[in-house]
Amino acid sequence: MAKKKVRAGSSAVATDGVVPVVGMREPCPCGSGRRYKACHGKVDEVIETTRPFEGFASECDIVALRELVPSATAALTLRSDAVSATGAPAGARKVTLATVLPNAYPGLVRMDGEILLGLQVNTSSGNASRDLALVLAAALDAEPGTPIEAPRDATSSLRLQDLIDGSAPLDVQVHDGFDFWVDKAEMTDEVRESLERASSYAHPTLKLSSAEAAYWCQMGEKEHLRWSMPIAEELLLNALARLDAAGESSLGEDTKLVGMFRAHGIVVPVWDLPLGFGAAACEAPAAAFLTRLNAALAIDTPLTDAERRARSLLTTKQVTLR
Repeated sequence: MAKKKVRAGSSAVATDGVVPVVGMREPCPCGSGRRYKACHGKVDEVIETTRPFEGFASECDIVALRELVPSATAALTLRSDAVSATGAPAGARKVTLATVLPNAYPGLVRMDGEILLGLQVNTSSGNASRDLALVLAAALDAEPGTPIEAPRDATSSLRLQDLIDGSAPLDVQVHDGFDFWVDKAEMTDEVRESLERASSYAHPTLKLSSAEAAYWCQMGEKEHLRWSMPIAEELLLNALARLDAAGESSLGEDTKLVGMFRAHGIVVPVWDLPLGFGAAACEAPAAAFLTRLNAALAIDTPLTDAERRARSLLTTKQVTLR
């Protein structure tokens, strides 16, 4: 799988100094109708590490925050042996993972010393975990109030896993806007207006409580459930095919499993939902679907003809994100 890095001179979209907040897979704010990654985010191709966040208990949530969720944060825990770029012990520092930061900075050290790491940035090396680690290591040495650019170090093998304890699940907080960018004391009318403009680019998104890494969203006149699943692709495809052939792949009336995409080695099935369905209505059906999915995953007999046809159809509906 390949990933992209930003092409020089391709970032200008807003004319008022406010960088639009938009995921790389969302429609470009310039109004072209194309996805951001194929328009103002178009970049040159590099080789991507298959599963850069493997080993984190919340690997699927991290992938979702990087690829799908407009505004969310999660507190990270530094490892006891973590060190900065200069080799200094990290010590007790507050570190927060964020979907996106002001001006799309890779990192930011707040005035109180808290470090913010931005996920939705184009990686320079093809390994998102490595690039985040370099930003974090640099931020550990930086002065309060300093934005962190993406460091360049082709020789580094440092990964985020080397600095962050990923053994416990993350407490992901999905936000309506981007108020977390600033302290309340910094909230002037001008700042508030800027945040409101940024928030206008973020589609409504909520995290389900009944299923890990499942996110409801509304995009215009459409609602979707996008569910990052830590299951090997072949096993997941077979299980989904069994459920689809049996008419058990939906989440209820007028809902439909429409396909899936891959991101950072994780498969993300996608359901279309009727407008007005809402996140709360997904909770019970998602829990019931998970029970059916686990039962289907436990079946090891060859697929039937109907199941093979269902699998083939699901395969044709896959979209590979690059």
